[in-house]
Amino acid sequence: MKRLIIHGDPGVRNGAVIEHDGAEKVLFGISRNGDWHGPDRVQLWCVMGDRDELRDYEERNYVPHWLDVETVDAEDVTVLQKSESSLTVE
Repeated sequence: MKRLIIHGDPGVRNGAVIEHDGAEKVLFGISRNGDWHGPDRVQLWCVMGDRDELRDYEERNYVPHWLDVETVDAEDVTVLQKSESSLTVE
C-alpha cells in the first residue's frame, strides 16, 4: 500500500481502479482536501494498493504514517474504473 496525493480531481471515488507505474491499483480510501482553504486546486489524498491488499486496509493492518507517499497531477492519472459500488473488490 502507498499514499497517493493527486493534485486536482480526475473524477475518482472510493474503490476506483487506476493505472500507476504500469500496474492496476485500487484506491481504497480518498480524503478530499483544499475545497475551502489551501492550494489553488483540490488535492485527493488516497490510500492505494493491489486488489489483494483490501483485507489489510479494512482490518487496518498497516500504519498510515509509515506509508510511502507519491504525488501526481490529475492529468497524469489513467482512470480504468471511476469507482466500485462498494469496496468489495473482486
